[in-house]
Amino acid sequence: MTARKKIRILIADDETHVRKYIRAVMERMNAEVVGEAADGRQALEMFAEIKPHLLLLDINMPVKSGKTVLKEIMTRFPKAFVIMLTSLVDPETVEDCIALGASGYIRKDVGLDEIQTIIKQAWQNYKTVRMASHSQ
Repeated sequence: MTARKKIRILIADDETHVRKYIRAVMERMNAEVVGEAADGRQALEMFAEIKPHLLLLDINMPVKSGKTVLKEIMTRFPKAFVIMLTSLVDPETVEDCIALGASGYIRKDVGLDEIQTIIKQAWQNYKTVRMASHSQ
């Protein structure tokens, strides 16, 4: 395995145009989009099957909410790397998701550069925390 291995990403959002936009951003970052889910149940099933490095998960999803999916994923896969997607600016919901184990959040109305920066910073923080937990 090389240091240049692509990060594998699952995108979960009920809006097709958002998934397409996020896919384009990820491919520009040289990441590999390994799946797209349109509802919460599908996101949970695909995460368990594919085991991506990163799940970009919309908070407001049909069938199962993003918050419910996050809880279930963190229970089953405590080392999962999840960044929430939101069109809301509801600090309480975002704080709840961070408390449940999300590594951060991205507002859907931010630009491409900001999305890339948020993902890069969250990935570095995640790797640092993960390395620290392995050395204990």
